Amino acid sequence: MAGPQQQQPPYLHLAELTASQFLEIWKHFDADGNGYIEGKELENFFQELEKTRKVSGMTSKSDNLGEKMKAFMQKYDKNSDGKIEMAELAQILPTEENFLLCFRQHVGSSAEFMEAWRKYDTDRSGYIEANELKGFLSDLLKKANRPYDEPKLQEYTQTILRMFDLNGDGKLGLSEMSRLLPVQENFLLKFQGMKLTSEEFNAIFTFYDKDGSGYIDENELDALLKDLYEKNKKEMNIQELTNYRKSVMSLAEAGRLYRKDLEIVLCSETPL
Repeated sequence: MAGPQQQQPPYLHLAELTASQFLEIWKHFDADGNGYIEGKELENFFQELEKTRKVSGMTSKSDNLGEKMKAFMQKYDKNSDGKIEMAELAQILPTEENFLLCFRQHVGSSAEFMEAWRKYDTDRSGYIEANELKGFLSDLLKKANRPYDEPKLQEYTQTILRMFDLNGDGKLGLSEMSRLLPVQENFLLKFQGMKLTSEEFNAIFTFYDKDGSGYIDENELDALLKDLYEKNKKEMNIQELTNYRKSVMSLAEAGRLYRKDLEIVLCSETPL
C-alpha cells in the first residue's frame, strides 16, 4: 500500500485527465483489483487528494480528517455503500476529457444503453465479445450525438478493455459495462440486492409466463417487478419502476421479453 513517503500517484494534480491517466490512478488505489476503492485504499486515496488540494490552495473549513472524509463520502459515494467505484471516481477527479464522464453525461438513458447492448449481445448471454466493444461504444456515442475521432474511439476501447476484462477472457459483462451509466440511470444497480438464483428465477418466470410461451409482455413484467420489490421490502417509486420497466423492455423483441433476456438482469451473475 502507498506509504507516506511514496510518491503521489501520477496525474492526481492535473485539471484534465485522459482515459489512460484515469486508469493509472484507478489501478494505483484499487490495489487488490476488486473494482472498488475501499477500506485502507480509500484512506490512502483521500489523504493523497487532501495533499493535492493543499498544494493547489484548496482549503476546507474543517481540519478534522475524519469529518472531512465523512463529508467527502456523503458527496461522492452515490449509492452509499461505503466504497468508491469507478464511475463515482470519475466525478471526483477534476476533468473534462475523462471518457467515463463523457458517457455518463451524454448517454441519455439506460434504455439507449440497453438498445445498443442488445445489438451486440446476440446470443443473450449477458456478455459482449471484446472485438465487438469498439462498435458498441461507437453506437453509444452516435446515440449521444457525441463527436469523436478514430484515435479517440481506439483509446476509449482499449481503456475499457483494460478496466472491465479483468480475467482476460475477451468477454465484457453487462453489469460491469453498465458502470458507464450515471448511478441514478443504472437500473441494474437497483437489482443488485435482489439477485435471484437460477431456481428462484425459473420459478418466478414460470409463474408469470402462464401460457408457457417462453416470454412475458410489458404488463406481466410490471407485475413481476412489483412483486419482487415487495418480496425484498424495497420502497417503490412508481416513476422509477416505470423507468426500470422501460429499460428492461428495451431488451425485448417485438414486445416479447424472453426468459434469457430477463435472466441477464435478475439472476446472480458469475463474477468476472
